Amino acid sequence: MSKPSSPIVRAAAALAITALAFAAVAYFAGSAAYDWMKALHVIAIISWMAGMLYLPRLFIYHCDAEKGSVQSETFKVMERRLLRAIINPAMIISWVVGLWLAWQGGWFKAGWFHGKLLAVFALSAAHGYLSAAVRAFAEDRNTKSASHWRLVNEIPTVLMIIIVVLVIVKPF
Repeated sequence: MSKPSSPIVRAAAALAITALAFAAVAYFAGSAAYDWMKALHVIAIISWMAGMLYLPRLFIYHCDAEKGSVQSETFKVMERRLLRAIINPAMIISWVVGLWLAWQGGWFKAGWFHGKLLAVFALSAAHGYLSAAVRAFAEDRNTKSASHWRLVNEIPTVLMIIIVVLVIVKPF
């Protein structure tokens, strides 16, 4: 019996299949490609945000687990899989498709888009911070409190609100 593939391999395969499928849609759909890519972008953003909101919650609970305990080791697996199988691929798709949409839509000259781009860079920085935290927890080097992670948990929410308002309202 063969060993099942890792979540990372499955995520990479899913990412490749999704990219090929949407590349085919972009090629064959012609003028409808923009709408299909926008749908992919929204799906990727929802996935990215779900992971960005859940990961700090895991950290809050992980802080209470004794180092080396079964519970702590379980949190490490959950955090690693969430980051590698969901959050990272969703962020990559969000960026690639989002930049394609901006290019196709001519949004690079729009003021609201500059604000959105700044907020997305901040969200990506938060992603990087959470990625480093996954490594620290995996190595039992976390020095932050549960209160810290509760506060960090609000950052993606605030950035999401800013991004949505800028995209929908286009205030400038």
